[in-house]
Amino acid sequence: MQRKAVAPVAGPRNLAALEPEIRQRVCRILDALPVGETFDWVDRVSIELTTQMLATLFDFPFEERFKLTRWSDVATNGPDSGIVETMEQRRDELIQCLTRFTELWHERAARPEPGNDLISMLAHGESTRDMIDRPMEYLGNLMLLIVGGNDTTRNSISGGVLALNRYPDQYEKLRRNPALVPNMVAEIIRWQTPLTHMRRTALVDAELGGKTIRAGDKVVMWYLSGNRDESVFENADDLVIDRPNARSHMSFGFGIHRCMGNRVGEMQLRILWEEIMKRFHKVEVVGEPVRTRHVFIRGFTELPVRLIPR
Repeated sequence: MQRKAVAPVAGPRNLAALEPEIRQRVCRILDALPVGETFDWVDRVSIELTTQMLATLFDFPFEERFKLTRWSDVATNGPDSGIVETMEQRRDELIQCLTRFTELWHERAARPEPGNDLISMLAHGESTRDMIDRPMEYLGNLMLLIVGGNDTTRNSISGGVLALNRYPDQYEKLRRNPALVPNMVAEIIRWQTPLTHMRRTALVDAELGGKTIRAGDKVVMWYLSGNRDESVFENADDLVIDRPNARSHMSFGFGIHRCMGNRVGEMQLRILWEEIMKRFHKVEVVGEPVRTRHVFIRGFTELPVRLIPR
């Protein structure tokens, strides 16, 4: 029921209304980049674009939008990550997140009609309007939405640039046929697999691959392994932007747990690459990427690049 309350934000009608705004933002970000100079793609593009999108979905004060990035990083990291020094610091920053979003909840709940944003939908939803009385549940839902809207898209944006540099024949294929962008987006998400795994609890006894799984067992599903399954994807380790079954990837999960915002992420990536191809011959990686120190999030903290104009 909580998922149903916020699902309209990623519905077809809302996405169609958001597309012109996202394209304008993508154009502003790309047009402000230095051509011919080395800069960090993660900071200037991947984080900037996804943070702006998150602020829009929450109707979060735009001037405070980088708090969303910070809270996402804090939620998914511990003291050994370099993001926070202690668990106490992590807890305190997440309470700051809860406090700010509680203020926004009361502001939205006081309006006679809900806005078209995630907080309004929760505050006015029949099954979620009392969630504010359960602050830890509210915080948990916020973290699902913030991390889901931040880390996955951000790291696919960076991963796509790295992938095309590692497979220059695919970059040339894209130059010859930019209409491949939508299929390439699915292939980038498969190749990158921004969230490597998820843990679930078996509800019934089952047998898988000759192994018995009992009801109540904890099961880890490795999305990264599934996306490299040679029985499903030919040359699975390679990026193939016109791969016919690219959309069969597992990066968004499956069934009732499938990522609610998958279309939002795909749209951001599609628009970004459409606009990149209009402006640049190549986004050239000019140094080694710095990866996140994480077993769950497969991402990047730095990606040095240089833009080569058309």
